[in-house]
Amino acid sequence: MYRILKPLLFCLPAETAHRLTLSALKYTPSALLPQFGFASPSLKVTLWGRHFPNPVGLAAGFDKNAESLNGLFHLGFGFIEAGTVTVKPQAGNPRPRVFRAPQYNAVINRMGFPNCGVAVFKDNLRKFLEKKPRPMGVLGLNIGMNKDQTEPAKDYTALVRSLAPMADYLTINISSPNTPGLRNLQEKGPLTDLLTAVLAERKASCGEFPPPLFVKLAPDLTDQQIDDIASVLLSLKIDGVILGNTTLSRPDHLPADFREQKGGLSGAPLTDLSTAVIRRFYTVTKGQIPIIGVGGIGNAQEAYAKIRAGASLVQLYSNLIFQGPSLPSMINAGLVDLLRRDGFNHISEAVGADHREILENTNNVQLA
Repeated sequence: MYRILKPLLFCLPAETAHRLTLSALKYTPSALLPQFGFASPSLKVTLWGRHFPNPVGLAAGFDKNAESLNGLFHLGFGFIEAGTVTVKPQAGNPRPRVFRAPQYNAVINRMGFPNCGVAVFKDNLRKFLEKKPRPMGVLGLNIGMNKDQTEPAKDYTALVRSLAPMADYLTINISSPNTPGLRNLQEKGPLTDLLTAVLAERKASCGEFPPPLFVKLAPDLTDQQIDDIASVLLSLKIDGVILGNTTLSRPDHLPADFREQKGGLSGAPLTDLSTAVIRRFYTVTKGQIPIIGVGGIGNAQEAYAKIRAGASLVQLYSNLIFQGPSLPSMINAGLVDLLRRDGFNHISEAVGADHREILENTNNVQLA
């Protein structure tokens, strides 16, 4: 079906096509939604006390207002991250602000966190959580700051206060390149201050049973920045990290008119960069902080590469646009085959496998 609809959708402006997709997922009765689930005991993941039916999730940005969650879960994702939501509604940056290069499976966006604000988001979330039976899967909430906020901690703590009790996990988004000053929060001092305030608010809002707290980072970090961030996250006992968001880099092979658009690049050109950042972070932290790997995943091999580099879970978004709603189940089926090929009984055994192989090879050389 998607092969028939894809040419029509790509004739439309990117945001119009996306809006139509969200509406279809929102208003189609559950019984009529496509069923793309793929179940295998080898893919079930338990982390932070949460049970993921499979390790493939939908990244934040697809459903900014938490309006189509029921339909999205029917596509076979093990988890979905709604948002990014801000305290106040905001329109985002001027249009056009999304640009596709289908022949390269690449997207550039400069959206700027457009969303309807936390009041609408929370109402949509409440309706979803009240629906019985709730679809299987874990629901994360991604929070950010308004463009005009000069004291970021005020927005983040307000969102934690409002949403934390409803979240399976919370993600602090400080990695978008499209909100001025946001990535400055990745610096060691501002990051420490922000997360200290957020953790205090989480404790006050949720008591002894708070949702896990993740931090979403950019893929453009230097090794020194990764080292600094890792030390902060370890010292504050942050539960997890999402690596990464879109990149400001521009590979030379992309067409000039596309490459010159401002904003964050996602899709296939991001694949290797995001995997390298995962590998570096896993090395620095010695695997002590679970990683959700995201960036340019278009098939099982690319998801598996991130898992072997150190990711416990993965997320996708851009390639869903190019390949359609069957992509999550195709990746999960492929992961089962790859695990079997490498002699693993469970996905957890593959997490960080590349690092163990390097260590084993080094030890063998030294013994020889």
